Amino acid sequence: MKKKVLVLGAAGAIAQHAIEFLKDKKDIELTLFARNAKRLTKYESVAHIIEGDVLNESQLDAAVKGKDIVYANLAGKVIDMAKLIVKVMNQNNVKRLIFISSIGIYDEVPGAFGKWNNETLGNYLVEYRKAADVIEASTLDYTVVRPAWLTNKDEVEYELTHKGESFKGTEVSRKSIGAYVADLVEHPQKDVRDSIGVNKPNTDDGNKPAFM
Repeated sequence: MKKKVLVLGAAGAIAQHAIEFLKDKKDIELTLFARNAKRLTKYESVAHIIEGDVLNESQLDAAVKGKDIVYANLAGKVIDMAKLIVKVMNQNNVKRLIFISSIGIYDEVPGAFGKWNNETLGNYLVEYRKAADVIEASTLDYTVVRPAWLTNKDEVEYELTHKGESFKGTEVSRKSIGAYVADLVEHPQKDVRDSIGVNKPNTDDGNKPAFM
């Protein structure tokens, strides 16, 4: 039985990496949802493609229907998006959600880097924390993913921290986050109802990411 996976925000950089890891898996059926479907034409032979707006309930409902896993990689009105995703998934009895959030939403980043991160991201953290609160208050089998500051390095190297633990490191590659998401899709029992920090090991010796 194939796992039917919906990717929301499929044109995003992290989502593109996750799709690359998943697109040739024989046991996975991908549906890609984005505001501009033209950005996904290279996947027409390996996935269903839907153009739409996550905040359009009827479009989202049609996309979620019949799926096993929803992976959301979104920006913008993330609180409203989180509320509608939870509502529509409940309506369709779809339980498994992977939701990309942000480093620092729980003030979990220690030291000078944590202070810099909070000051730099500001209201962005407030928005993503409220979105995470919506998801964590739901009955869904969620994983909230909190990446460190993102790089475009062509590498997969990461370590994980759980909610309640101090965040490690300052940066991580988008490709690494895509690999972690793909691993969750392939092993959906992992990290259920948890919020996971993801960073590259041995990058915690500065007060900001090395590329800043």
